[in-house]
Amino acid sequence: MKYLVTGAAGFIGHFVAQRLCEQGHSVVGLDNLNDYYEVSLKHARLANLDKFVESGLFTFVKMDLADRAGIATLFSDEKFDRVIHLAAQAGVRYSIENPMAYADSNLIGHLTILEGCRHNNVQHLIYASSSSVYGLNSKVPFATSDTVDHPVSLYAATKKSNELMAHSYSHLYNIPTTGLRFFTVYGSWGRPDMAPYIFTKKILNGDTIDINNNGDMWRDFTHVNDIVEGVIRIADVIPQRNDKWKVESGSPATSSAPYSIYNIGHGSPIRLMDFVKAIEDELGIEAKKNFREMQAGDVYQTYADTQDLFKVTNYTPKITVKEGVAEFVTWFKDFYKI
Repeated sequence: MKYLVTGAAGFIGHFVAQRLCEQGHSVVGLDNLNDYYEVSLKHARLANLDKFVESGLFTFVKMDLADRAGIATLFSDEKFDRVIHLAAQAGVRYSIENPMAYADSNLIGHLTILEGCRHNNVQHLIYASSSSVYGLNSKVPFATSDTVDHPVSLYAATKKSNELMAHSYSHLYNIPTTGLRFFTVYGSWGRPDMAPYIFTKKILNGDTIDINNNGDMWRDFTHVNDIVEGVIRIADVIPQRNDKWKVESGSPATSSAPYSIYNIGHGSPIRLMDFVKAIEDELGIEAKKNFREMQAGDVYQTYADTQDLFKVTNYTPKITVKEGVAEFVTWFKDFYKI
């Protein structure tokens, strides 16, 4: 099949593109290579895909999602079978500092992808939502049947908006769409703005790490290899219409339209301090710590109920935090030649 993978120079996107190429699919990878974090890391990820460029399985296109004409032309020319839309302006705290970037990438950009699917008979759109949509929810584990109407950051609000926009297109144009609510992904080639990367770098440099909410936080840390396995498998699970579904009695994660929402995470959260300890143990260095209050836009706990995803894909995460942290630290030291 021919796939479009947006965010192909990103953390998850470049792994997804790689797996698809390994399976023999043709992949067009799109990314705007913005400077939200070091662009050299994005180029290094793309370099991992060079062997598939040589074999003709991978093509890279540098383009911004908000380029309406460019995205429309790309869809028209390439005639994709499926789209895995992972590109977005990421980061909870950055959405407080630079909200307009989220409107351009996460709202307009998502709409250009939906329009491309609408006009070119794409058989399945899989797109990245986020665990952040659960916002003020305190019931755990977070289930896709829960209400997600109280986000605590603009980033979360844009991801909820993506789900609503996808539903409208599934309903109006019969486009099968699947949204995946990602839970705290980590691993090799990870993003420099995320805690595992920040902690590892600072501990190695002898710098102090900030511990939010005085360490009383829980995260459903999920290794990127497990995430990619789930993404690849869900691409084959194409939502179908269900005319018997009713708003009053049906789950908000499904619809009468060909529309689905799934959590994708480990399903076993750990305390932030235990994750820090795993990094310390792997590095053999005790971190200098600055304990501080909860930060704006943060949530106390994330915890995924992943039973629905498991049922349709037979996907269940395999990698423990100890194994995942060891893999990440090994990559980090190798990449930065430490």
